[in-house]
Amino acid sequence: METTTKQFRKRNAILECLRMTDTHPSADMVHEMLKAGHPDISLATVYRNLSLFKAQGIIQSLGMIHGIERFDGNTEPHVHFVCNCCTAVQDLHQMDAPQRLCGEAAQHIGGQVDACQLMFFGTCRACLAKNQSA
Repeated sequence: METTTKQFRKRNAILECLRMTDTHPSADMVHEMLKAGHPDISLATVYRNLSLFKAQGIIQSLGMIHGIERFDGNTEPHVHFVCNCCTAVQDLHQMDAPQRLCGEAAQHIGGQVDACQLMFFGTCRACLAKNQSA
């Protein structure tokens, strides 16, 4: 019983970590954020639970960004910006999610489109400022 309780405590901590941040962390980042409060949590546990959450549809994968899979606890349709310099991922809440594009794509392929992710790539404000002052 003790092991099961510990597993659920870790699982809940991983999910809460994702839902409480907007940094769109990798598995390694989640592991680092949780180590202080859960010193016995392993990276394998984080990966296993992220995979489970993804399969259940309670988190989403943003795919590989600069070679590392990043995750989002917000599964509502929204737009992202990825900085090519610092690899930060930001939500663009002020932009509408591209739902219209799903309908257009479905018409073009003559099939069904279940989801659409829109990401912009470029250089964030902080990196631009840093590069201009260098």
